Amino acid sequence: MTGDQIFLFSLFGALFAFLVWGRVRYDLVAFTALLIAVFAGHVEPDAAFAGFGHPAVVIIALVLIVSRGLVNSGAVELIAQFVVKPDRALPVHISIMSVAGAALSAVINNVAALALLMSLDMDVAAKAKRAVSLSLMPLSFATILGGMITLIGTPPNIVIAQYRADALGAPFSMFDFAPVGLVVASIGIAYVALIGWRLIPAREQRASIEGDAGLYVAEARVKEGSRSIGAMVRDLYPDAADKDIQILGLVRRGKRLPGFSRTQELRKGDFLVLEGDPKSIESFMGAAELDFSGSEKHGGLRGANLTLIEAIVPDGARIVGRTAMDVRLLYRHGVTLLGVSRRGKRFRDRVRKLTIEPGDVLLLLGPDDRMEQTAHWLGVYPLADRKTSVIQRRKAAAAIAAFAGAIALAVMGVTSLAIALGACVVAYVALGLLGGEDFYSLIEWKVIVLLASLIPLSAALEASGGTELIANLIVANGDGWPAWVILLVLMVVTMTMSDFLNNVATALIAAPIGVSVAGSIGASPDPFLMGVAVAASCAFLTPIGHKNNTIIMGPGGYQFGDYWRMGLLLEVIVIAVAVPTILWVWPL
Repeated sequence: MTGDQIFLFSLFGALFAFLVWGRVRYDLVAFTALLIAVFAGHVEPDAAFAGFGHPAVVIIALVLIVSRGLVNSGAVELIAQFVVKPDRALPVHISIMSVAGAALSAVINNVAALALLMSLDMDVAAKAKRAVSLSLMPLSFATILGGMITLIGTPPNIVIAQYRADALGAPFSMFDFAPVGLVVASIGIAYVALIGWRLIPAREQRASIEGDAGLYVAEARVKEGSRSIGAMVRDLYPDAADKDIQILGLVRRGKRLPGFSRTQELRKGDFLVLEGDPKSIESFMGAAELDFSGSEKHGGLRGANLTLIEAIVPDGARIVGRTAMDVRLLYRHGVTLLGVSRRGKRFRDRVRKLTIEPGDVLLLLGPDDRMEQTAHWLGVYPLADRKTSVIQRRKAAAAIAAFAGAIALAVMGVTSLAIALGACVVAYVALGLLGGEDFYSLIEWKVIVLLASLIPLSAALEASGGTELIANLIVANGDGWPAWVILLVLMVVTMTMSDFLNNVATALIAAPIGVSVAGSIGASPDPFLMGVAVAASCAFLTPIGHKNNTIIMGPGGYQFGDYWRMGLLLEVIVIAVAVPTILWVWPL
């Protein structure tokens, strides 16, 4: 072993120790390790930050942005509305949610897919009066499995594809992962739906995903062409109950009609008075094809990514003792007062004509980049982590077309995936599905810094002969073993690493080892790269191996030791299914 190899192995050993320890942010650990390698002369200064321009880094960032655009358009909601029914048997519910989660994870980032379906799953569990822990972990595992189906479904696939381009001259294409990913995901989902959930303790839900949101009284307008025109108010009660909304009354020609107006026929321009939490209000408005006051003004704002925020009114705020009309909120700032929560009290005044009191909580709607400034002008305090994106459902078809066009351009080889996804992002901005701030707020910068820091470190280890040394050790210890056994060993080692390290870091380290192992035994590198991609993605034993497992820990009430109960057998199944499938699709 050379001096360079000893130094780099020691550096990576310290890096892994800090990552497993978890007390220091993993991006800072990786960046510090990169600087140490630069000062020690193992990474050239000119190449130190080349990782930030690497295609894998760019693609991961763009996938996160495109995923949000699809969610904001309502394209993803079209799928979600067919999968949620509280009266289904639990195995059937888990099966449907898992298939939906895996399908979404194949076309958008698997973290984004979980974030969307997680709240739906929690709502169903609450209505069915059962422990959400029984279904939340299967959903998380299904989204991880579904991410393996396409190039953009999970970061390890992107890393492996770009490493193949650097090492062999051509990357894996968008659907090269599909044959193996589909088989593994199908068997894995069958396991979590039929057997796996029975191994999970039924734990009480500790906290909702968004906290205990207050109930707001809000108004929603019956817009032109709405399916609600001609229906009676009571005809909307089933949708309202499904979305946890109460319909309190009807406003016509500026006046609130007496009672609940159950038998009134809805007309264009009427306002329904609603009571519910922000997300439920927004969801019901979409289902009933209703609009909000001032929508024509918001609709004219190009690139306006509309957001609902909740803000509490302190004593002395500019709006205290005044109405939204008095301060000309919509005219001056392009922001609508959609609803008001007043300590559980209901009121008959129009929302925009209601005199605001200290202690009220306002539900404000407007462009995301204006909300902070508007809240400051009003003198109100936005509540932390209480934002709700407004879904622009009329743009779903255009969003799907833009995304499909980008994928088609990449698959046909017209342009690279990074450029195609970049064009899709520009289209979403032009459609008003994304605002300028989304370029920064949606990107997981810690993952970007981690990946960009590890790329030059991994290249240095490979250049020193370190990865070849590890590969030779694996081959030497498996002298006389069949190639498929060596592939299995590589996958087991990679999967074990992924359970405790970030899956991007695992893929970066294991990919060159896989290629070196293949070279040592005279085999094709492709099955070994595919094996690394599958193993790096499948972290099911701990809550720290994959971000999806971390996300569900609090809402599901899980303990650290709960994951292996269902995950251990799943990892065994993944290995048992993946090895023969890889060797069939990608022969040695």
